[in-house]
Amino acid sequence: MTSNIAQKSKPLPAGIYCPVVSLYKPTPRQEIDYEASYKYFAYLIRGGVDGLVMAGTTAEAVLLSATERQELVRVARRAATDLGLSDFPVVAGISGQSTNESIRLAQDAQEAGGDFGLLLPPSYWVKAVTKDVIVDFYREVADNSPIPIVIYSFPAMCNGVDLNSDVMSELAQHPNIVGTKLTCGNAGKVTRLTNEYSHEQFSVYAGSSDWLLPCLIGGGSGCVTGIGNVFPKGLWLRQKRRAREGIAPTKFAAGYFAGPAAGVTDEKAFWPRKPYKPSGKEKQEWVVKVMQHLVEIEQSIPDRAGK
Repeated sequence: MTSNIAQKSKPLPAGIYCPVVSLYKPTPRQEIDYEASYKYFAYLIRGGVDGLVMAGTTAEAVLLSATERQELVRVARRAATDLGLSDFPVVAGISGQSTNESIRLAQDAQEAGGDFGLLLPPSYWVKAVTKDVIVDFYREVADNSPIPIVIYSFPAMCNGVDLNSDVMSELAQHPNIVGTKLTCGNAGKVTRLTNEYSHEQFSVYAGSSDWLLPCLIGGGSGCVTGIGNVFPKGLWLRQKRRAREGIAPTKFAAGYFAGPAAGVTDEKAFWPRKPYKPSGKEKQEWVVKVMQHLVEIEQSIPDRAGK
């Protein structure tokens, strides 16, 4: 039975969102390459993704400074606006270990043109993260955030902190908490939450493309998928085998398949930030082998209309 809570004033639009990778200069300090980022963001938007997610896990958010996070949101907003899509959804990662930091990141995101804030639960002192801590954390951030909050459930990245459907259902009633990204892969959460809340009340998204269809079948509203970095046009046509070993294979695939088309030809722009290493030759060959057959599909689909 659908809840009788009010619809959110600004729901997260349904669709396929790309959690963009961060691009770096080939220097010892690997500064963010904002010029390359602009080209890459514009390429993804023209490719037809329904929104960009900035400073998420795929963007190596924990390796980015607050200033870098904010500037990347600003660049994404400029890329969309220059394409004539001023209302294009930009979701900003605002995850901090403290309530104060998360509120500050939300404010930074809004100032830079972000529309929504994607927020992981605190996890530094995992034994102290009780249900009350989680609920109070999200409520206080939502109370003070100038942009709506999207709950990000990813236990593997949060010392095992899992947000069960009871907690999410409770948080869904907050007027400034509009949905959730489920990278936990729990289809039961989808069916419970979509049965209780409409899209306009609290929307539910798969956190990867390999369970997009189960999420949609369960009533979900779309997905946030790293494969969008590689094939922004064709990712929705079929489920893909994902490179599960980490960020490096995804970044290699993005650089190999999408980089040249976006005008970003330096492979080092797609390397992970140190101390992490790029994929080795064997892994690179595997990525090309399992993804090569999608190239023709990707090239057959026209760009999104814009300026």
